[in-house]
Amino acid sequence: MRVSTNTTGRFGQTLRAALLGAAVLALGGAAGAMADTLADVKKSGTINVATEMQFPPFDFLENNEYKGVDRDLIDEVAKELGVKPKYIDLPWTSVLPGLEAKKFDLVIAPVTITKERMKRYSFTVPISEATAAMMKRTGDNSINKPEDIAGKNVGGGKGTSQLAQVKEFAQTLTPAPTVKEYVDSNQSYADLAAGRVDVSVNSLPNLAFAAAQRKETFTVVLPPFGKPSFFSWVGRPGDDDKSLIEAVNVALVKIQKDGRMAAIQKKWFGVSADLPTVVPEPQF
Repeated sequence: MRVSTNTTGRFGQTLRAALLGAAVLALGGAAGAMADTLADVKKSGTINVATEMQFPPFDFLENNEYKGVDRDLIDEVAKELGVKPKYIDLPWTSVLPGLEAKKFDLVIAPVTITKERMKRYSFTVPISEATAAMMKRTGDNSINKPEDIAGKNVGGGKGTSQLAQVKEFAQTLTPAPTVKEYVDSNQSYADLAAGRVDVSVNSLPNLAFAAAQRKETFTVVLPPFGKPSFFSWVGRPGDDDKSLIEAVNVALVKIQKDGRMAAIQKKWFGVSADLPTVVPEPQF
């Protein structure tokens, strides 16, 4: 029996619809297969990562060489993924927009996990503690606790959660301190040393590192004023990047369990501490 090739009748219309549907599904499947950042990373052999190299001890340049906690960690993660990292240095204000624009695969700048950011980004498991604290000039006896910044000048990095937290904290003080925003933390530290601000705000690990490097100039104000929080790396949300974030998480947990994380922490912080092996719920 011969099957008619006429596509003008009802059978022909049904056949065309079925063929069209199959083609659409096939194209969709192909697109889905291609839209996998982890697969692209492994195919190219390179993971493109971005950070701001003005955030010691996590990211900084020394004699034009990239160093820090994130450099050491991403090198280990890349080994676990079987690829090599390519480091991209950007101003902090360009890092997250660059991720959204798909200019690189992952942000390894330490980003504080917040409720608002979780609406827009996908976070890895924590890579460090990140509670906000203050640093003063050594010998300034007018500031002995966070509340002592009332009426004083405070500096912090523009767009950081630490700056947002100190602005909120400032509203509880009388008179309210004046909060100044800086492009990066180093500029804030420079103005602190010069007496143009009375304290700088940042995460406790950052400030502890800065104070340890210049004990004659800087002293950390304790206790920290911020709510307990963590730093993580950041990826794009959605199915395209889900497998990459999952693979990075598996690598980070392995690095923590086998002692490599503790070795990196001791190298840069002087001490080590266990971190959550799941993404914690943010407190703010």
